[in-house]
Amino acid sequence: MSIQKTLSLIKPDAVAKNVTGSVNARLEQAGLRIVAQKRFQLTKTQAEAFYKVHSDKAFYDSLCEFMSSGPIIAQVLCGEDAVAKNREVMGATNPANAEIGTIRRDFGESIEHNAVHGSDSIENAAIEIAFFFSGLEIME
Repeated sequence: MSIQKTLSLIKPDAVAKNVTGSVNARLEQAGLRIVAQKRFQLTKTQAEAFYKVHSDKAFYDSLCEFMSSGPIIAQVLCGEDAVAKNREVMGATNPANAEIGTIRRDFGESIEHNAVHGSDSIENAAIEIAFFFSGLEIME
């Protein structure tokens, strides 16, 4: 096991429901530390740049529209096997398929409006963290 950093985004649907504290509590209870955090609203151009990897998929435009529709919380999580642990706490992409007690099962509405985003690998975590944070903003 290794200490890792990963990106977590609390999406506009979860921010609008005012469940950000509950999401963060679950992450912390799982042993993840929030070492950077900020609240802001992405522009559509920023959302398109962040999700560029999905630009050839049918859901790309609606995802970018949704992610720029309201405030989000971007955060860097740190802990042992942080990427895998965060993904476990988040649950399956489709809230209907997520385990009971996961963030997406409890707070997600649909595959797209599923409350949170998390990096899927150590390599992508580094890229995604750098998209939102400078090194000076991360307090390990």
